[in-house]
Amino acid sequence: MDARAQYIRWFEECDLSDVPTVGGKNASLGELLKADIPVPPGFAVTTELYHRFLDEGNLRQPILNQINNIKSDDTQSGEAASHTIREMIEETPVSLEIEDYIAEFYRRLSRQSYIPAVPAAVRSSATAEDLPDASFAGQQDTFLWIRGVDNIIQRVRQCWSSLFTARAIAYRNKMGFPHDKLAISVGIQKMVNSWTAGVMFTLNPTTGDTSTIVIDANWGFGESVVSGECTPDNFVVNKVTFEIIKKNISAKECLYTTNPETHSVERQTIPEERSKNQCIIDRDIIELARIGKRIEKHYGKPMDIEWAIDKDLPAVGRVLIVQSRPETVWSVKKVKPVVKPRSSALEHIVAGLMAGKKIK
Repeated sequence: MDARAQYIRWFEECDLSDVPTVGGKNASLGELLKADIPVPPGFAVTTELYHRFLDEGNLRQPILNQINNIKSDDTQSGEAASHTIREMIEETPVSLEIEDYIAEFYRRLSRQSYIPAVPAAVRSSATAEDLPDASFAGQQDTFLWIRGVDNIIQRVRQCWSSLFTARAIAYRNKMGFPHDKLAISVGIQKMVNSWTAGVMFTLNPTTGDTSTIVIDANWGFGESVVSGECTPDNFVVNKVTFEIIKKNISAKECLYTTNPETHSVERQTIPEERSKNQCIIDRDIIELARIGKRIEKHYGKPMDIEWAIDKDLPAVGRVLIVQSRPETVWSVKKVKPVVKPRSSALEHIVAGLMAGKKIK
C-alpha cells in the first residue's frame, strides 16, 4: 500500500472492511457508493494519520495520564481531564507532511466539484461508532460549511480531540472499551447546499414495523432534525408500493442554512407563512423511500439514514445520502410487521381492495 492510501482515501476506495482505518461513518459512505447510492464526493483522513499525529506530538502518555486521573464518583474530574486532553490535541501543531496530505486532497475535491475552496462538511468517524451493540454515534464532532485549507485542518484537529469529550470518555469506561485501542478518522465531504434535509428509517422507529419507511424532514440542513431542535414533517411510506400512507405536516420553527455574507452556518427562524408548508414534495419522498429500500437490501438490515436535497442540482439526482448506519433499537428485537408483508405490489393492492381500502 502506498503512503497516500495509508493516510488518505477517497470514499469510493472504502468499504465496511475498512472500519479500523476510516471509521464507521466513512466506511459506510464508501459502501453506499459501491452500491450505486448517490453520495456527495469526499475523502477520509485515516486513523493512521491520527496515530502519526499523536506520535509526532508525543501525546499518547499525557492523554492516558489524564484519563487515569479521573475519579469514577467525580464528574468534574472527567470534565477537567477532557478539557485538558482536547486543548493538548488542538494546540499541537500538525507537521508539514500531514498538512500537505490533507491540503492536496482538499484541493482535488475542490477541482472535482468545480468550486474554489469548496465548502465541506468535516465529520468525525470513530472506529467504534455505528456498532449494533453500542451507541457511540453522535459522540464526536461535526462541522458544516468549512472552507479553506487552514480551516479544514483546524476542524480535523477538533474532530480528533472530540474522541475525548467527557461524555465519550465516560461512556467508554461504562462499556469497558479501552481508550488506547480506539482511533478516529475524519471525513471531508462536499457540503450539500440543502433545500430540505432530514433522517429516514427503513422501519417504523416507534413501532418497529418493517413494512414501512419513515421520513422526517425540515427546511435547510439536517442538523435541526438530527438534534431534535425542531418538530419535523413526518411521512410514512409503504415499502412495497411506495405509496405515501401518512403525512404529518408540523409547524417548523427553525432551520440551519448558510449566511451568504459570512459564509457560515446559522440558525434562522422560519417565517410563519412558510413554517406550516410541506417541506419536501411527494416525488422526492418516494425517491427517498426507493433509495432507502435499496440501502436496506444492500446491508441486509434496517437502516438509519441521513439525507439532503441539494438546491443547486437539477431535479434528477438532487436527492443525496450523507450518512447511513444500522438501526440499533428495533433491529435487535423480534417484531412482527403491523401490515402483513406482501410478495408483490399487485398482491398488496388486491388485499387493499378486498379490505375495502381506497387505492389511489
